[in-house]
Amino acid sequence: MKKIVLILALLFPLTLLANNSETADSAWMVENYTKNEVYITMRDGKRLYTTIYEPKDHSTMHPILMNRTPYSVAPYGAGKFKAFWKTHYMEYIKRNYIIVLQDVRGRMMSEGTFEDVRPYNPHKSGKQIDEASDTYDTIDWLIKNVRSNNGNVGIWGISYPGFYATMGAMCGHPALKAASPQAPVTEWFLGDDFHHNGAFMQMDGFNFYSSFGKPRPQPTENFGGGFKYYTKDNYKFYLEAGTLKNLATLMGDSIRFWNELYQHPNYDSWWQSRNARSHVNVIPNQTATLVVGGLFDAEDCYGAWNLYKAIEKKANNNNKLVMGPWKHGGWARGDGHRLGNVRFGKGVSEWYQQHIEIPYFEYYLNGKGSTKDIAEANIFYSGSNEWKAYKQWPPAEKKDKPIYLHADGQLTFHKPEAPDYKGYTEYISDPAKPVPYAEGVHFKRTAEYMTDDQRFAARRPDVITFSTDVLKNDLTLAGPVVANLFASISTTDADFVVKLIDVFPDDFTYDDSKDGEGPKYIMGGYQMLVRGEIMRGKYRKSFEHPTPFIKDAITEVSFTLPDVAHVFRKGHRLMIQIQSSWFPLADRNPQQFVNIYQCNESDFIPARIRIFSSNSHASNIVLPVME
Repeated sequence: MKKIVLILALLFPLTLLANNSETADSAWMVENYTKNEVYITMRDGKRLYTTIYEPKDHSTMHPILMNRTPYSVAPYGAGKFKAFWKTHYMEYIKRNYIIVLQDVRGRMMSEGTFEDVRPYNPHKSGKQIDEASDTYDTIDWLIKNVRSNNGNVGIWGISYPGFYATMGAMCGHPALKAASPQAPVTEWFLGDDFHHNGAFMQMDGFNFYSSFGKPRPQPTENFGGGFKYYTKDNYKFYLEAGTLKNLATLMGDSIRFWNELYQHPNYDSWWQSRNARSHVNVIPNQTATLVVGGLFDAEDCYGAWNLYKAIEKKANNNNKLVMGPWKHGGWARGDGHRLGNVRFGKGVSEWYQQHIEIPYFEYYLNGKGSTKDIAEANIFYSGSNEWKAYKQWPPAEKKDKPIYLHADGQLTFHKPEAPDYKGYTEYISDPAKPVPYAEGVHFKRTAEYMTDDQRFAARRPDVITFSTDVLKNDLTLAGPVVANLFASISTTDADFVVKLIDVFPDDFTYDDSKDGEGPKYIMGGYQMLVRGEIMRGKYRKSFEHPTPFIKDAITEVSFTLPDVAHVFRKGHRLMIQIQSSWFPLADRNPQQFVNIYQCNESDFIPARIRIFSSNSHASNIVLPVME
């Protein structure tokens, strides 16, 4: 008991210090800032609700930092301040930035009609609008009407607001000097949020749109509630819901975007027009971009990597990339020292804030300091837990090396020699008993699944595993991972989930003093998910035009997993797991060539799946190896 009292005595003053610091910052902000709520008129006459936090100090000129959001600029009302003092954004407040928050068109208190991931219109004229024009019109009003602004504007946003930061970067206003799309919604069919390679990420989609998608005919301060679940067990709920057609019935017919995505099961022009990468070539030279993302972002990992690459390829501006060991938005919430059971060391998020984000905006908006210490690509490596800087991404030193699956469960860098009739691994995929994406019972989708222990899956007969011998040297991967599978299935469609896993030594433990504290989980033998991705088989040739499998014919299925930055340490093993369901993260494939959004429960049938590891059909995973 004395020991417990001593620990509490040591910790309590630190808690008081943190609370006192926040109290002091909140008092300082209220004393030194004013809050103004205005409507800014767009070129078509619609007015967007905008909150402006402005320093009272008018002795010098100040930059403007803006965030456009569909999630609300709350709290609403004069004298009600957003709690910036609880985040690192207080650093900008202390530097007297003018902070602007705006409800996007058709959301919350803004006028107009909301459209999800509204397409960019490269040919707009007159009163035609898109999110880029709304950003332009807002900036133009701000620099002409906000007192003591220095004429420099930056825009940032995380997740959906990251999409608006991308659109903002494309607006072309000469005052917009810097944009930072962070975990940006970029591509909702190929990799972000609601689809991965055509597979519907039903759990995120249903949970999100049952509240976010509710119609809002008039401006309102209230976001609205979501679906009333009858169980807190998401595996049970989605399995008993049965089909996507049944989920649509539960959702109701008032959620416009939910109904629209059901009408577009393939990657048609409707989806393609919503690809935020399509027009990044219009980002002007004067607008620098800083793309930020998390290695273990369960929502928009694809968007961060691929938006950066698209800007790099298509635009001619100053474009930089940051990828840290974070969950969705983790660099702005929490210290980032761990995700689930996996630890990354102390001060990860603070290092990013102090060495990259704040200096970036200070240079472009305030003309202070420099960006010479901010590399082109600033990448954190899990496994070794260190930041590395590169002149390009993927690094020039990266070499693509295929590692081959063997029928005996081995994983090696040499091709198998077995003939087809011996060289395969077989499993039965049964939609009635899909493989869970995580161990245990959960209500909402966990963020931790991105680094979760995969031992539970390795023990299932419908998950096949391949492993290297114990590594004699560190193996560093930097870039996209490509799965090249040769498979046969007894039906006409199937999903393929490929997981890249770091198997820890049996005697592994963390050092709390170096790695930071974490749960007392048994880490010896831990199978850390480094990257996992799903591919809907019927899209193996084309996302626009799906094709069925020929039953029992050996067929190539190739797809790219999002980039990794990970070090498999000496003494660890590299493992590959393959399965055909990832539930309820992704919807179940009925394993027949049908429109899954309209299929019936009777359409779901088991499939025998073989993954070939033969000399003529050598399934392999192409690893981006640093040499």
